[in-house]
Amino acid sequence: MLTQVGCAGVGLHLSSTAHVHAIYSTDRAFIALNQDSGDFVCWGDSDYGGNCSGINVNNVTDIYSNGYSFIAYKKGLGQATCWGRSPLGGDCSAVDLTSVTDIYSNKYAFVALKKGSGQAVCWGDSDHGGACSSVDFSSVTDIYSTESAFVALKRDLGQAVCWGDSYHGGDCSGVKFGSVTDIYSNKYAFVALKRDHGQ
Repeated sequence: MLTQVGCAGVGLHLSSTAHVHAIYSTDRAFIALNQDSGDFVCWGDSDYGGNCSGINVNNVTDIYSNGYSFIAYKKGLGQATCWGRSPLGGDCSAVDLTSVTDIYSNKYAFVALKKGSGQAVCWGDSDHGGACSSVDFSSVTDIYSTESAFVALKRDLGQAVCWGDSYHGGDCSGVKFGSVTDIYSNKYAFVALKRDHGQ
């Protein structure tokens, strides 16, 4: 069976026995993946991940993206391949991704959470969330992001930690997170909802 992915001015074909599994994007590029066959194709701006020639996505379980880069993750193997803008998440060659349970992103960085050990690793622009060596990830249940910051919620403890650009949500030192049930964001700020308290 021949599956066609259409876009303006581009004809992309995946030779497969099943349809395209999913399409992912950065700000200026796409990747179309058939997870069953391992076939994939990228297009768009090469500086934003639009060129994936030489990338091996066999055994890939998940693909994630930020504004500039993609990461193809092989959960069972604890391995990943990144491409796109190297300083903004496109290079994860030095990142230990074993035992990762979840991967999150903002526009400029990624964070990979290891819930079992209460640890995480970050990469990308260090001023916008790509550096988190000083962050305590123990008991973290969820991570949220603005364009250039992250907040890691410890829902069971009523606590949270923030990092990244302090002007865009990266500093929550004065915020009380007790009884917070959900966190929402836009490009520049967070709001924490205490659903049971109507606050």
